[in-house]
Amino acid sequence: MAPTISRRAALAGLAATAACGPAIAETIDDGAVTGNGAGPTFSPTGPNADLYGAAEGFPAPSSLRARLHGNPFEPNYRVGAFSHFGEIYTTRKIERAATPWMFKRSLAELRYSYKGKPSSLTEYLSRNPVTGLLIAKDDRILFEHYQYGRTDRDRMLSQSMVKSITGILIGIAVSEGAIKSVDDTPETYVPGFKGTEYGRTPIRDLLHMSSGVDFGEERDDSRDLNRLWGDMIRGSWFSQKGTVASIAQFNHRIAAPGTRYYYASIEPDVLGVVLHNAVNKSASDYLQEKVWQPIGAEADASWFLDAEGFEVAHFGFNAVLRDYARLGRLLAYDGAWEGKEIIPAQWMLEATTVRPSDSYLLPGKAMPDFGYGYFLFLLPGKRRQFAFSGDLGQRVCVDPASKLVMVQTALETRPEVWRLWSAVVEQFG
Repeated sequence: MAPTISRRAALAGLAATAACGPAIAETIDDGAVTGNGAGPTFSPTGPNADLYGAAEGFPAPSSLRARLHGNPFEPNYRVGAFSHFGEIYTTRKIERAATPWMFKRSLAELRYSYKGKPSSLTEYLSRNPVTGLLIAKDDRILFEHYQYGRTDRDRMLSQSMVKSITGILIGIAVSEGAIKSVDDTPETYVPGFKGTEYGRTPIRDLLHMSSGVDFGEERDDSRDLNRLWGDMIRGSWFSQKGTVASIAQFNHRIAAPGTRYYYASIEPDVLGVVLHNAVNKSASDYLQEKVWQPIGAEADASWFLDAEGFEVAHFGFNAVLRDYARLGRLLAYDGAWEGKEIIPAQWMLEATTVRPSDSYLLPGKAMPDFGYGYFLFLLPGKRRQFAFSGDLGQRVCVDPASKLVMVQTALETRPEVWRLWSAVVEQFG
C-alpha cells in the first residue's frame, strides 16, 4: 500500500468540508511576504476530491510503484506525488537564497466571462482541479490559494515546465561563452554525440524542437518517450545504456533541421548533457548559482535525476509557487532582477519571438493555438506573451508589458486556464 502523506501542521486548524469549492481558511505568516497582512489561503478539499485520493489522505505512491509505472500517475496518487516528488525519486537540491527577496501583497478581485456566463476566481477554483494558483503583478501578489490540503510550503512538480528552465540555462551559458553559439552542434561539446543525428543538429533547432529527428512522443502511445524513460531514467534497473547512449539510439532523420516543429521531450535532454559538459557542473548547481539565489528564492528546489545522475532536462523540477512566480518575474523583466542582468535581454527577445525565416513556429502554425520559442509556448496576438507549460495543467504565464505573472499547479489539463489568463491581462495589464 502506498504511504499516505499527512497534512502539514499549517492545515491543522482547517475545518473539514464536503464542498467542492475552495474553503478559504487561515493564512501562514512565514516572513516571505510583506504587505497588508493578506496571506495565502488554503482549502483541505477541491473539485472531485474523492477521485484524487481524499479518502486516503491524498496518498503518494511508493517509490517502487512510481519507478515501475512512472508518470502520469493514477488520479488518486497525483496530489501526493506532485507535491512530494522528491521523496519518491532521487533528486538534487537547489539551495534557496540566504536572504529571500520578498513579495508584497494587495487584495484583488477578478471578474470575467466564461462560456457566456460571469465567473470569478472562486468559481474557477470550484470547477478546475488546481492544487495552487498565484497571480502577481511585478513585486506584488494579488491572489494566492491552495487546494486539496496543499500549502505554500509544498514543492510542486513542474512536469514539462522544466524544459523552459533548461532553455534559460542554455541562454546564460551562451552569454558566458561556455557555449559559443546556438549555431553550434551538440557533438562539439559531447563526444558521445559525435556522428549522430542529434549530435549534428544546431542547438537553435533543438531549442525550437525542430531537429527533424524521428521521436515518436505524440503518436503510438508515446512509444519512444516510454523507451527513453526505460533506458535513461530507469536504466539502473532495466538496462545499462547510460544517458548519452539512451539519447543517441534515436538516430533517424525525417526532416531537415529548422523546417518543422514537432514536440519531442528528448530535445531538452540533448541540451541538458550539452550544458553539463559546457559548464562542467550539474544543471542544479548552475541554476542555483546563476538564477535561484540571485532572484532571492525563499525555498530549496529539487531536480529529478536519471540513472547516471544527470538532471532530467524535460521533467521533474520541484519548487514552491512563490519561487515559480519569482522565476516568472525574472522573465517578465526580460532577464533582469532589480536592475541586474541575470539572462541577457537579447536572449529573452530571441527566445520569445519568431524570426521571419522561422514562420513555421508562429502561433497557429507550430500548434493550433500557440507558437514556440526556446522551450517556451508563445501566445497568439500582437502582445508578446509566453508561458512555461507542463502536462496536466502546470503553467507559468508571463506578460512582460504589464509585469503580470500567473502560476498554476494542477491535476488535469483544462482549457479554461487560458481564458483566466486573458482575463487577468485584460483587468490588471
